[in-house]
Order: sequence, then structure tokens, then C-alpha cells
Amino acid sequence: MNIILLGPPGAGKGTQAAMLVDERNMVQLSTGDMLRAARTSGTEMGKMVAGVMDRGELVTDEIVIGLIREQLETADASGGFIFDGFPRTLAQADALGELLQSVGQSLDTVVEMRVDDTALVARITGRYTCGNCGEGYHDEAKKPKVEGTCDKCGGTEFKRRADDNEDSLKTRLMAYYKDTSPLIGYYYANKKLQSIDGLASIDAVKSSISAALENA
Repeated sequence: MNIILLGPPGAGKGTQAAMLVDERNMVQLSTGDMLRAARTSGTEMGKMVAGVMDRGELVTDEIVIGLIREQLETADASGGFIFDGFPRTLAQADALGELLQSVGQSLDTVVEMRVDDTALVARITGRYTCGNCGEGYHDEAKKPKVEGTCDKCGGTEFKRRADDNEDSLKTRLMAYYKDTSPLIGYYYANKKLQSIDGLASIDAVKSSISAALENA
């Protein structure tokens, strides 16, 4: 099964994708992760990515599609693929559809994780991680059991993303609504879209995604 997780920054796509990988043997195709891996791979595609990034230029859709093609043709994905962070635009959606068709695959469903902007800002600005193991926490929703000590590894240093602030998040949300939200109508018209509450608890969102996949 091949799916897209669609939603604004902070909607929890990465968290849910990780659980799908563990439980369904799916492969998460995150654009950022693929670019970072390609840059150090030494392959011809990797050298191309490194050159573009070193020049401070934007990686083209063609390059990203090329990286996705490599994964589709070589990755062991008995459970299918999760597209996370791609497509972001209508042009990319068309390109992904053509790519899947060319390798004999298809897109099964698109899960839109709906959120309320105000609640999302509160969620994002309150999150932080253990500096040692990366375990995630939140000022209100998930504090360490012992203040200042990571539940998972016992670490005592924590960090926050530099862009997890209200001004930065509003800029990222504006970019999402401008470029990516048209995909909601695109996939609805193609009878691929299923919408769930992205601000429910992690377990509730997980259950909603499982139901969406069963209905695909």
C-alpha cells in the first residue's frame, strides 16, 4: 500500500509514519532524509544533489523524483511506501502519479491530518527533545516523569528547534496553505482523500489512520 500523509508542519506526520514503518513494514520516504542520504552516498545522483545544495540552490522536482524512483525500484517495502513531505505542489503531485504508473505502482490513499492553527501553534512552541536520545516532550502534554531527566535514557540536557517559535511557525503555515493545501482538492477530486483529526491524541490519530487504510 502506498500512501501520502498530508498536513501542515507539526501535524504529527513524522510520528505517525514511524509507527506505520514499525507495525506495517512500510518504508517512509521523507524528502529531507532522502536528500541528506543522497548527498553523502557518492552516487551520480548524490553528487548532483550535493552540487545543488552546496551552491545554495533549491533541489529541483526532477531530482527529487529521481531519488524517489531509486527508492521505489530498490527498497525492500513489502508493506508499501509512505510519502512524507512530498508532494508539496500540484506539479509534484502530477509527477508522482506519473512516476508510480511508470514503475507499475499506484497511490492507494491520501490521509489529510486536519488541525486548528491556534492549537497547532501551542503544540509546536511547547515541544522539546532530549539532547542525548531524541525522545520528545512537551511543556504541557508530555513532561518528563522526573523534572529535568529524560524518561528514556536518563539524560539531563534538552533542546528545542530554532524554528519552533510562533513567528517562524506562522511563516511555515503560510507557505503550506499557499503551496500545499491545493492538494486537498486535487486528491479529493481523484477520490483518494480521507481526512482525520490531526490534533487528537497520538493513539487516536493512529487508530484513525489505520481505519483510513482499511477503507482505501
